[in-house]
Amino acid sequence: MKKLNVAIMIMALVFTVSCKEKESDAMDENNMDTEEVEMNDEMDNEGMDEKKSIVVPMGSKSESNVTGSISFVEENGVVTMSANLTGFTAAGTHAIHIHENGDCSAMDGSSAGGHWNPTSDEHGDWGDGSYHMGDIGNLEADEEGTAVLKFSTDQWCIGCDDETKNIVGKGVIVHATADDFTSQPSGAAGARVACGVIE
Repeated sequence: MKKLNVAIMIMALVFTVSCKEKESDAMDENNMDTEEVEMNDEMDNEGMDEKKSIVVPMGSKSESNVTGSISFVEENGVVTMSANLTGFTAAGTHAIHIHENGDCSAMDGSSAGGHWNPTSDEHGDWGDGSYHMGDIGNLEADEEGTAVLKFSTDQWCIGCDDETKNIVGKGVIVHATADDFTSQPSGAAGARVACGVIE
């Protein structure tokens, strides 16, 4: 009888230890799953906060002396463009647009094609009614022939899969005169005096 009691106690002890091990294993698996989810969330957040930037050298066109650079920086879903240009002959207003082709090979900048307009809208003033995705607007040159402009939007991206937003592979054109925001298809902005490729 004593042997039977001892055998029953041993079996009960083995059963209890086995159950505790299974509970411990389940807890470890749950912890691993939680850690994996947290790591994936962190990676997703890092991807959203990733900073991308491109600097576009601007070359003279149409026998102008306009040069400089334009930077595009994407952070937290917003692209900020900063233009720094010199070589304008006098103070005045000059149109600046993104064009459909990243090609500045023509002497007059015509190889950049028309305004970037993936949504097939009419030309206009950015954010006011109908406008092209490339309709940035105008910049002002000072008495020294220098112009700066800062412009931000969440309607562009750098290298994303949405071709209605992706600016990579496009051209940037600066014109001799102002964009009137009315004339079709390009605002009657005159000759193309500088060109750069967003790449």
